[in-house]
Amino acid sequence: MSWGIELWDQFDNLEKHTQWGIDILEKYIKFVKERTEIELSYAKQLRNLAKKYQPKKNSKEEEEYRYTACKAFLSTLNEMNDYAGQHEVISENMTSHITVELARYVQELKQERKSYFHDGRKAQQHIEICWKQLESSKRRFERDCKEADRAQQYFEKMDADINVTKADVEKARQQAQVRHQMAEDSRADYSSILQKFNHEQHEYYHTHIPNIFQKIQEMEERRILRIGESMKTYAEVDRQVIPIIGKCLDEIVKAAESIDQKNDSQLVIEAYKSGFEPPGDIEFEDYTQPMKRTVSDNSLSNSRGEGKPELKFGGKSKGKLWPFIKKNKGAAPEDFSNLPPEQRRKKLQQKVDELNKEIQKEMDQRDAITKMKDVYLKNPQMGDPASLDHKLTEVSQNIEKLQLEAQKFEAWLAEVEGRLPARGDQARRQSGMYEAQNPTTVNNCAQDRESPDGSYTEEQSQESEVKVLATDFDDEFDDEEPLPAIGTCKALYTFEGQNEGTLSVLEGETLYVIEEDKGDGWTRIRRNEEEGYVPTSYVEVYLDKNAKDS
Repeated sequence: MSWGIELWDQFDNLEKHTQWGIDILEKYIKFVKERTEIELSYAKQLRNLAKKYQPKKNSKEEEEYRYTACKAFLSTLNEMNDYAGQHEVISENMTSHITVELARYVQELKQERKSYFHDGRKAQQHIEICWKQLESSKRRFERDCKEADRAQQYFEKMDADINVTKADVEKARQQAQVRHQMAEDSRADYSSILQKFNHEQHEYYHTHIPNIFQKIQEMEERRILRIGESMKTYAEVDRQVIPIIGKCLDEIVKAAESIDQKNDSQLVIEAYKSGFEPPGDIEFEDYTQPMKRTVSDNSLSNSRGEGKPELKFGGKSKGKLWPFIKKNKGAAPEDFSNLPPEQRRKKLQQKVDELNKEIQKEMDQRDAITKMKDVYLKNPQMGDPASLDHKLTEVSQNIEKLQLEAQKFEAWLAEVEGRLPARGDQARRQSGMYEAQNPTTVNNCAQDRESPDGSYTEEQSQESEVKVLATDFDDEFDDEEPLPAIGTCKALYTFEGQNEGTLSVLEGETLYVIEEDKGDGWTRIRRNEEEGYVPTSYVEVYLDKNAKDS
């Protein structure tokens, strides 16, 4: 089965067929390219979807993720990120292993095909020239033969005519001989060119064209084989990520199985338990007696003690039905005294933990600055140690301020835990020490938040009420176009970014810089799709000169 033998006369059709083969290959490349774009778009949409439903930092949503069902949902979102990553891997592998390789192969194939058909056309032109030479010699031979016949007939006519002179007859005879000689020469030339043409034609149809067509056949078969291998690679690229995608789905199932409805129910109790006792029965008040209406000793409004002054509101007795009292609207007090005891204790504990984390972060920053200062002292060429004094002083002042703030909340926490009999002594921690040092402050706070009968009340004095402006922490990177990188940086120390807008980094990690320090001591960086700020003193920045000049 050889194209050179079977298709010896189908030069034009083979040229069209091989061009069609290249078109098919380019069509397949375009198909794979569009598939990679779909995979990238799908991965991006999955990441955006997961990001959209991620809880915002320092928001109420973050508190909801204490529940096991919400934790399972968060695990699902995280797994969707990994799931999206596998689709990005599919796109990358198809691009590198199929699209790029086939595009390069198509260019080589076009050059090879062009070379073969150029040789074929050259052979065609040669045989056509030989054919034209043959036709030319044939026509010349035919013309010379006719001229020789006419000259011979003219000589015979002159020779037979008695009126013609002998000189005219001799001249006609010589002319006939010349024409016969020219015919013989044309015949020899025609015979030689014919033999040459037959040889060239045999070489053309049995050697040149078969060899060229055989090479074209091999080229076409390689193309067919290559597109088949690419289709296998196409399937293998998908197959390689199936185990990892399966693991992502297994993790989602595992997260779903970890949901504990009883635990979530207990969390609801912890979230909303007030710490109050249910109200007792209200005694009957007899209006038939002429004496002044009084409240029973066992009534709810005076159930906590005896001989306490009666609460007045609008000239009437008001029973302390605390579940039905409307909450005070407006800004919440700093000490959370508007909340029931149990909820107040949790809020204070949460505030103390947050302050302790901030103190630890500031201490870490102070240690890093101190370490950097020591480096500058040992190597003055790296920087001026005195330039860090201002920053060190500022951090130390922040630590003192946060410690005072923490002590204030610990004192309030100690007071609340002292009033909750169910709490153990270990929960009081160092709060007792602060209460012993500042008994007056604690007692004043207690008086502000207790009614005369010693029970919890919703009413509080204006002096103890501190209004705090609520601040919404929006994600400053949402709905923004990503900024171009202007350089890179290397983390000198580990930084745990716990506040909104910051980004945690590890010592020695390399990241992209997208915004220089504007004088506030912070540099904006990027890691993959994450962006945030880190202290400038924690990183060593290498700016791109071109980006900086522009």
